[in-house]
Amino acid sequence: MNQTLDCMGLACPQPVINAKKAAEAFTEDGTLTILVDNDIAVKNLTKLGGSMGFKVESRKKGEGAFEVDFDVKLSVLDKDKGDAAAEEIAASCTIPGAKSVVVLSSRFMGTGDEKLGAALMKAFIYALTNLGSLPDTILAYNGGAYITTEGSDSLEDLKALEKAGVEIKTCGTCLDFYGLKEKLAVGSVTNMYDIVETLAGAGRIIRP
Repeated sequence: MNQTLDCMGLACPQPVINAKKAAEAFTEDGTLTILVDNDIAVKNLTKLGGSMGFKVESRKKGEGAFEVDFDVKLSVLDKDKGDAAAEEIAASCTIPGAKSVVVLSSRFMGTGDEKLGAALMKAFIYALTNLGSLPDTILAYNGGAYITTEGSDSLEDLKALEKAGVEIKTCGTCLDFYGLKEKLAVGSVTNMYDIVETLAGAGRIIRP
């Protein structure tokens, strides 16, 4: 049984979802060839196929044209691992052209001991500076407003991120509430309309 699945022009994670459904629909061993138009889709499909137990081969056919072959064998098909891989891939997908936004809504990372939470948040922001792909925007609101103001342990890292092109915005209402309006040390002041617009247009939202 051989099948060709055209996923050209489909945004992540649709090629993965379609390929998984097609492979699971095989009633006998065969080859599923998936057509895609970008490297990320090839990588995601390779991960999916491997997790399902299949041998995977890929090749570039031209500019913006790739083929990925799943050697579908029903005897090794692992639907559970395929489900887990598909969920992981879907969670990592971004909308083409959409922005990556980091939300800082507290001075602390996680719940529990505040001293530990503050240390984790500092480490999280430092780790952001070492990402291969930096976020487009950092939004700070509620208790997160403390992170962008004087006295924050993360100011040096935030200023480095801003210098690298990351937009940093802090809720003006939150700064007023905590008496921090005159202490903003990095980025700019924003409002709720802009916060909602930024989140609504985000391809990926990261919340520590």
